[in-house]
Amino acid sequence: MKDPGDLLRERGIRPTELRKAVLRVLFEAGSPLSWKDTFTRFTEKRVNKVSLYRTLSLLEEKGLIHKILGTDGAWHYCAHLPEGNRCPGNHPHFLCLACGRMICLDDQPLPTVWVPEGCVVEGKQLLAYGRCPSCSVTQPHG
Repeated sequence: MKDPGDLLRERGIRPTELRKAVLRVLFEAGSPLSWKDTFTRFTEKRVNKVSLYRTLSLLEEKGLIHKILGTDGAWHYCAHLPEGNRCPGNHPHFLCLACGRMICLDDQPLPTVWVPEGCVVEGKQLLAYGRCPSCSVTQPHG
């Protein structure tokens, strides 16, 4: 994994400790995390909630992370690695309704969407939801 500070500098972002730490957390997670899950990963450091929101917004704006809207209305954030092997965006995701884990379905592209002339698509997402293998065994449906 490339150094988070280097990734930030390449995008013209000042590499503060919080920005580097947020990227590390998202890279290490390997799948999208909600804001709350991201926040709870900072147990040793006192992190300002507003600063975390602003950091996530900046990282998304600069293309280092993307966000996926969960069924509960909460955004989940996922980091992009330049080398690949992590969530690159532009694919569907699966959300487990029992444990809240979000899984990238990166082997499946999002469908093409045709919009009226003059419209500019700024994002798209597809979210499948249900129960992950662990939760479907421990909490059978029905």
